[in-house]
Amino acid sequence: MKGKDNKNQKRKGFIEPRIPAMVAYVPDTAVSYKAGLRKHDIIKGIDSARFDYFDQMSDLLETKKNKVVLLTVNRAGRDTSFTTKINADGQIGFNPFNSARQWDSLGWVKLEITKYGFFAAFPAGVKMTIQELKDYVEQFIVIFTPGTGGIKGIGGFKAMGSIFAPTWDWESFWRMTAMFSIILAFMNMLPIPALDGGHVMFTLGEMITGRKPGEKFLEYAQIVGMVILLALMLYANGNDWFGWGR
Repeated sequence: MKGKDNKNQKRKGFIEPRIPAMVAYVPDTAVSYKAGLRKHDIIKGIDSARFDYFDQMSDLLETKKNKVVLLTVNRAGRDTSFTTKINADGQIGFNPFNSARQWDSLGWVKLEITKYGFFAAFPAGVKMTIQELKDYVEQFIVIFTPGTGGIKGIGGFKAMGSIFAPTWDWESFWRMTAMFSIILAFMNMLPIPALDGGHVMFTLGEMITGRKPGEKFLEYAQIVGMVILLALMLYANGNDWFGWGR
């Protein structure tokens, strides 16, 4: 289960550079590709609205779900327009240049790379792990805080797969794999029966009270825990495909 940003922060981090809506990859099976969208096109307008940045386009697309729009793109310095359909998720069907390395190659940002030796890499990795865990816990709190609307942005397998680059990048792949490992470790320690955190909770309870929970109680608790986990998984993946919470 992966938490996505709230509606007004879709595809945006807390602090990120504003970037043009340039196409890095568009599959030839996409409706937008058949309509005329190509790699390196910079999307400049939708219908009569004009914009300069990707986040502005994302906000506008939220109002255009399932609609046919006039897309204006800048291609090799010249503007061209064609019609295409926006899907039910408010997306055109392309991948933007979404990594710091790509932004650096295009001259949008200046990327400074710090390289670590073998031994220095260990404390640096621990520091990064702690920061990633801290960021995820903050997202987790927002998701399950009533009134924030964060739960509407929960995504499942489709959402997790979408964050990987369409072309192979070994650093990005292993960074994402490490992030998912951290998330799974955190989720596994939640005090939910059927998870390790649930076993820890019952063990602590036994240590404090001096009484072991009954076998029937533990059996029912495991069933309740599995129902909770399956319900969360069903909701997250249903949100991916059908937008249940939106």
